[in-house]
Amino acid sequence: MKVRIGVGSVPERAARPDRPDLGALVADAEAHGIDSVWFSDLVSAPDTLDPLVAVAHAAAVTTRLKLGMGVLVLPGRNPALVAAQLASLTALAPGRVLPVFGVRPARRPDRTMYPVPAGRRAAVFEEALKVVRALLTQRVVTHHGQFFHLEEASVPRPTRALDLWLSGRVPVALDRIGRLGDGWLGSNIGPPEAEACRARIVLAAERANRTIDEDHYGMYLTVVQPDTDSAAVDALLTRLRQDRPDVPDPRTLLCWGWSDARAQLRRYIDTGLSKFVIRPAGPVTSRQAFLEEFTAILKPLESEA
Repeated sequence: MKVRIGVGSVPERAARPDRPDLGALVADAEAHGIDSVWFSDLVSAPDTLDPLVAVAHAAAVTTRLKLGMGVLVLPGRNPALVAAQLASLTALAPGRVLPVFGVRPARRPDRTMYPVPAGRRAAVFEEALKVVRALLTQRVVTHHGQFFHLEEASVPRPTRALDLWLSGRVPVALDRIGRLGDGWLGSNIGPPEAEACRARIVLAAERANRTIDEDHYGMYLTVVQPDTDSAAVDALLTRLRQDRPDVPDPRTLLCWGWSDARAQLRRYIDTGLSKFVIRPAGPVTSRQAFLEEFTAILKPLESEA
């Protein structure tokens, strides 16, 4: 099982919000031999870029780095246009584009920006995902569903299959991943729960007569460093309490320093997960220092596992 560890956005404390330094981030990541950089779909969050735009720019200034969109909200987007965008990105960066789709925005202020019929978000998601997959794998697609209608539509098909990963945590989402997804990228889930989630996805896939590759299960992990701004940590813990009210202590969902991150990664690997995205809890003092510590402490796990 191939363990691969990428990074999310690594904003620097001194960076100007009106001048994104995406090019420097991906260049630094590639120079350190990091597997991938991931971009979140957070419309209203400060200092963020649209993930599709960010992947396009990053693909133009790197040659080996993999580029992930996690998690790209699908309901509320036109799936035919999403398929065309993914096809274009894959043509520009073959084998380097990693899409992960989600049902709803992570941030509450973003939820009105992806309009769908009331109470139908999950149904829209499933039909949209089927449309995206059909357009990426078939020469011509005619589709007449509840929400989308295409007549002899087509996009340039990728020369190699594009895996479509999904996110989610609740049982219905895990069952959907088994039925429709090519992989799973979770977040805000501890190792024991992650093991149970993985088992449920495997069972759902078996019921649907499908197989998901054993190394297509992953997790976002957030690292709190000693110099992380306390206000950023407090805000993060507040969001975790809202997202996971069932977890008695949301601090257990974070990694408290690099040693804890390494220990937690080992626990996730033992549960059968092998793909990881590491992100800081807030802006860092030095991105170079963050990437150097990542490379020295976490990257060796890729060859040790």
